[in-house]
Amino acid sequence: MKELFRIIWRDYRAAFIGVIALSLASAALGIGVIAFINQRLLTPLADPWQVLPKFLALIALLLGITLASQLALTTLGHRFVYQLRGRLIKRILDTDIDHLEQLGGPRLLASLATDVRYITVAFVRLPELVQGGVLTVGASAYLAWLSPPLLGVMVLWVAFTIAVGLRLVAQVYHQISRVRDIEDRLYESYQAVIDGSKELALNRDRAEWLYREQYSPNAKAYRHHITLSDTFHLSAINWFNIMMLGAIGVVFFLANGMGWASIQVATTFSLTLLFLRAPLIQAVGAFPTLLNARVAFEKLEALALADHTPKFSPVQAADRREAMAGWQTLALQAVSYRYPAQESGAGFAIGPLNVTLERGEVVFVIGGNGSGKSTLARLLTGLYYPDAGVLALDGKPLTGDDWAAYRRQVSAVYTDFYLFDQLMGPQGEAPDTPLVREWLCSLGMEEKLAFDGDRVTSVRLSQGQRKRLALLLAVAEQRDVLLLDEWAADQDPLFRRVFYHELLPRLRALGKTVVVISHDDHYFGAADRLLEMRHGKLYELEGQAREAASRDAVARLDAAARETDNA
Repeated sequence: MKELFRIIWRDYRAAFIGVIALSLASAALGIGVIAFINQRLLTPLADPWQVLPKFLALIALLLGITLASQLALTTLGHRFVYQLRGRLIKRILDTDIDHLEQLGGPRLLASLATDVRYITVAFVRLPELVQGGVLTVGASAYLAWLSPPLLGVMVLWVAFTIAVGLRLVAQVYHQISRVRDIEDRLYESYQAVIDGSKELALNRDRAEWLYREQYSPNAKAYRHHITLSDTFHLSAINWFNIMMLGAIGVVFFLANGMGWASIQVATTFSLTLLFLRAPLIQAVGAFPTLLNARVAFEKLEALALADHTPKFSPVQAADRREAMAGWQTLALQAVSYRYPAQESGAGFAIGPLNVTLERGEVVFVIGGNGSGKSTLARLLTGLYYPDAGVLALDGKPLTGDDWAAYRRQVSAVYTDFYLFDQLMGPQGEAPDTPLVREWLCSLGMEEKLAFDGDRVTSVRLSQGQRKRLALLLAVAEQRDVLLLDEWAADQDPLFRRVFYHELLPRLRALGKTVVVISHDDHYFGAADRLLEMRHGKLYELEGQAREAASRDAVARLDAAARETDNA
């Protein structure tokens, strides 16, 4: 809850104070209505028609102030959720890729969908808690003026009621914490059902296992804990409700039976308690939402995302990008990287890696599965920061803002690429239309794609066609370095030949440094250089070694595996 108050005070101070002021005015008018009833309507009226207009005017004013308070709060709440989501999205965008990969998509989606909602609801309900407290204090002052002894008994009664209610609310928090942990696991099941729908349609045994062994236990646990949470929450609300009604009986018992006060005072006490009943129940109902927000903030804090910065491209990074524009060499110098440790043991490591790429080269990277090719790709494109060693342009290591500037020199199509539908040119500008048309024709996609301005509207594409569109988007960005991770794997034999014999030379002619991760040994001759990743180490193949790899990469990988086994 401290985090919620900190955000409110930092970003919404004036607006929230205004909403609270309206809530206080509403509370004061509510107490004023009770005082008016006590002083003017509970006694015989000489001229009722003089009192009625004043009473109706007071009620109308109360309605207007209350409505204004709620509308202001609703508007502020929508503004809050808009900015909260935007800040969270920006923090995710600014967080290092390797950390996001460790968190996983389901956990991030759960925070975007659930935690933001919890915090928003708490923000909206917070004034109810404040209003309930203010009403209670104001009404208590008025009741103390009427009868201090009766108020003393009521304070003890309400204190006991609150003490028991808070015990129930504490149980709500415990159950909500369990529910939120289970939601992360449920999102994993949701993602498996959606992303694996084709495989699950083919294998109903796997579908049944996922439903019974993965989804159902978590769904049942969610049902159990959310039911307990609701049970304790409803128990707290009904406890307050019944105890407030019981307080009215106690007031009349003390007034009539014990002679502590007159009937008029007892009636005023009863009216006040009835008036406080709804705000107090609302305040109690607001407690679980604040507890939800506390859990949500703890979840967001545990994500350890990057701090929020409003800008996407710092001025320093833009200046460094201009300075990098004429680079000639890109080098990995003694670079090492290790993935975080897993329960099964130490994380996979590669390096030290040493290689220098020349501007305008076409470089192939080969190697078996798990050899470190994709990790090398992420290091070359600046997505992973080396644990040791440096990435250098023209011999100068990248530091600080250099990394953001360097990434703006790179385009890539990874194996697990996401296909965007917006064509974009250099520095986010409109793409070069002649260039786009030329490559549409070269990729054989001129009759496959439909456009709405620079946005692609075609959605029914094969995987090979999706990769062609991804390459079109990368070419339109006109960046110096282009990485293609097994791009040709989903192309038909004819277009695979076009890619290696026609498209790669054209990319070279554009001055691009092209890094191609490939298993197509028959086309290794299309590369200027051939690099091999083997058990986390990088080797350059030349002469007979390159010829042997080009003849039969599979045989080479088998031989390397046998060497490892013998070692």
